[in-house]
Amino acid sequence: MKNSLAKNYIFNLIFQMLTVITPLITTPYVARVLGATNNGIYGYTFSIVTYFILFGSLGIAMYGQREIAYVQHDKEKQANIFWELVTIRIFTNIIALIIFYLLFCMNGAYAIYYKILIFELVANAIDVSWYFMGIEEFGKPVVRNIVVKILGLICIFAFVKTKNDLWKYLLIYSLSDFLGNITLWLYLPKYIPFVPLKKLSFKIHFSPIMSLFIPQVATQVYTVLDKTMVGNITNDMAEVGYYDNAQKIVKALLCLVTAMSSVMSSRIASTFAEGNKDDMKVYLRQSIHLVWMIAVPFTLGLIGISKAFVPWYFGEGYEPVRYLMCATTPILLAIGLSNITGIQYLIQVGEQKIYTFSVVVGAIVNMIFNFILIHAIGTIGAVISTVLAEYTILAVQLYFVHQDISVKEFFKPSIKYLIAGTVMLFCVVLTGYFITNISLSIVVSILVGIVAYIAMLFLLKDTFFLLICNQIIGEFLKKK
Repeated sequence: MKNSLAKNYIFNLIFQMLTVITPLITTPYVARVLGATNNGIYGYTFSIVTYFILFGSLGIAMYGQREIAYVQHDKEKQANIFWELVTIRIFTNIIALIIFYLLFCMNGAYAIYYKILIFELVANAIDVSWYFMGIEEFGKPVVRNIVVKILGLICIFAFVKTKNDLWKYLLIYSLSDFLGNITLWLYLPKYIPFVPLKKLSFKIHFSPIMSLFIPQVATQVYTVLDKTMVGNITNDMAEVGYYDNAQKIVKALLCLVTAMSSVMSSRIASTFAEGNKDDMKVYLRQSIHLVWMIAVPFTLGLIGISKAFVPWYFGEGYEPVRYLMCATTPILLAIGLSNITGIQYLIQVGEQKIYTFSVVVGAIVNMIFNFILIHAIGTIGAVISTVLAEYTILAVQLYFVHQDISVKEFFKPSIKYLIAGTVMLFCVVLTGYFITNISLSIVVSILVGIVAYIAMLFLLKDTFFLLICNQIIGEFLKKK
């Protein structure tokens, strides 16, 4: 029996936030203890290991979630698909680990850090979160991961004390991911039986996996290569640190914007397999409204509190983060909407080629502007390139899906949310102007912003927002 979309959304929101919440909570502390340069070394070395994680993953997570969703009611097929994909993933990760070790762990200034990050490659090899997303079961694994992440947080505050403790920070961070992924295996016997190797068939998966691997490679061009290029072109690890910290804040909010994507993807894949296109379009429309309703206040709200937030959160010496962070916020809307057109729709209905084409075009745009803008204007050029790439991807996908999902449907909900968001931004900036205490200013500004945005949605009588309110009230009264 399928869990409700609302319940799965909450569980998946927690699950996605867990991957970001640890560095987000520790960032103010780590930024002060390690300094901008060591933070830059962390971002740079992590960008390198991400390429090998990408190779080890291929396109298995996205593909596996979809294939499991297709056969939600057939345990035997589920078991075969699961063990076939797990076997492939472990094999490719072993190859990636060997190459990574030979290239980066043998010698060099950062060799010790690369050796520690091997745990990230192993964690990636044993990651089976895609299976639970495919069967729309997000609850139990989340609880276990919360415990692991909390232990990681405690360890960071307990053991990372000086600038020389960067290796400890990397070790704790990597081991948290490793232990978190191991815990998911404890739940598997309840859901899926073991299938011997001789009964498995691998060939049928290679073509679709590779078709999803290509867009993932392209995606990494503008999500990871930016850090590598900033480090190489500016030759300043502090600049990488500024860029990485700005990205952390925006991507934390991005998790909230896109958390519904995995939930909807499994439900849409299952609905598509059943041939029910009407329900599929209803789910897509709900996703569009939700992205606008969340992305607009996050984008404008973060800009509104940025002047007080950056020095309060990161400390002295991180002033450039403010401008990088504000310039990055437009990706919240672009990625939120392209998740609907790309991951929720194109991937789930088998149109991988269109999805791949759009992402490759975005990667090309990103690379071209990176080379031009980073040389010309520094780190802010990487931010501008990323924003251009994300909106290029969205535009290409909208062009190809407009016959099935009209462009008007995508932008029609925007008017009320933009009006409410603009009023909210005015209230936030005005509040910050009158309150001089930074901590109090941030807290009060956020509260005022929330109240102003909700009040405007009520005044504008936004039907989607009112529907959600009615559902929440209905659930509360039912329990009473």
